[in-house]
Amino acid sequence: MVFAAVPRIATLAATVALLGACAGSNADGPAADAGCAGFAAYQGHRGTTVTVRSSIRDVEADKLVKAWETFQTCTGITIDYSGSADFEAQLPKDVAAGKQPDLAFFPQPGLLAAMARTGKLKPAGKGTAENVDKYYSADWKRYGTVDGVLYGAPIDANVKSFVWYSPKFFAAHGYAVPQTWDELLALSDRIAATGTKPWCAGIESGGSTGWPVTDWLEDTLLRTAGPSVYDDWVGHRIAFDDPRVVAALDRVGGVLRNPKYVNGGYGGVESIATTAFQEGGLPILQNTCAMHRQASFYANWWPANATVAEDGDIYAFYLPPVDPAAGRPVLGAGVFAGAFAGRPEVQAVSAYLSTPDFADNRARTGGVVSANKELDKSVLSSPIEKLSATLLTDPGVTFRFDGSDQMPAAVGAGTFWTGMTDWIKGADTTTVLHRIETGWPA
Repeated sequence: MVFAAVPRIATLAATVALLGACAGSNADGPAADAGCAGFAAYQGHRGTTVTVRSSIRDVEADKLVKAWETFQTCTGITIDYSGSADFEAQLPKDVAAGKQPDLAFFPQPGLLAAMARTGKLKPAGKGTAENVDKYYSADWKRYGTVDGVLYGAPIDANVKSFVWYSPKFFAAHGYAVPQTWDELLALSDRIAATGTKPWCAGIESGGSTGWPVTDWLEDTLLRTAGPSVYDDWVGHRIAFDDPRVVAALDRVGGVLRNPKYVNGGYGGVESIATTAFQEGGLPILQNTCAMHRQASFYANWWPANATVAEDGDIYAFYLPPVDPAAGRPVLGAGVFAGAFAGRPEVQAVSAYLSTPDFADNRARTGGVVSANKELDKSVLSSPIEKLSATLLTDPGVTFRFDGSDQMPAAVGAGTFWTGMTDWIKGADTTTVLHRIETGWPA
């Protein structure tokens, strides 16, 4: 996501001014007071280094580093960051070998829990814990908590309960955004009757192929069985192939395995398995498909010349509930910062990452939102980011974290992905879910 010219210049000017104010100052000097007063709580650690590792890399890593640039300048703490594609697989090996970083950013609560149970991940420090209590909901705190102890603070978030569509296409054909699941299916039937496929999808993602269907199932189970059943399923307190889960996946099949509905722009149902997830929704812009269920981060995959807006080429609506009276569930995901070291400078960085100031700076870089309740929504650069932030901080929304990210890796990043790939290729619902259940680690 690219800033408009004027906001980018304004942000750069502010950064340059602050860098000038802070450059060469010590923690107690007048320059620090003039330009870095907001960082007073983190002073006293100049000249130290904190190592941070995560799966965030390339352009997104550049944005992440920019978000703590001023913190580094004003405190004198150097944040040594690196991101890698194999972070999730490598971190447990590094921890076992005693080579863990000072801080790690966990995209899965399941991985955070596994590291906490090694005894090497530290409980959140006092400042971090206070910030989480103050600025985040109880749900978000829960996903960073293991066995009653807070280990990870949320640092960014995304919403998965979105359906992407073309407002221009809808307006031209008199289609309204559906408010219930029944309305969603009625709209799908109406579009299909015109000869246009109402849905397009893609689940190919290299070694992670199949994960988009796990999101479909999780979102649908939340809507049909409710958050308590969802929690029990994720925690394996009910079987993976519980009848309510079977019913939810069959409901998904009413869309994704319906030849009348899919796969616009690509072919039949079978083409879903070989279509890259990044390309899954692109036929919307050619009017060969009308809708694509995918997370807020899918905004990064639309062409640069596509206008993302309520009246633009592309936008998204909230995946409607089955029963509106049962509330508004939202499926999402995010990243949590956890510390392997208890040094004061590490605790200072950790505490800062849980503040509204960091959330605002992170949002200013574009393409990222936060569940921080005091996020300044005016700094968000796109309508989708604003819509996501509104849902994430809405007290009337029931938020649940991506289920596969909370499950043991052998399931959540293994048999669940492969099982859903087999299912989209035509395997029987009950057979696939039972196979995943029998493979759940003891």
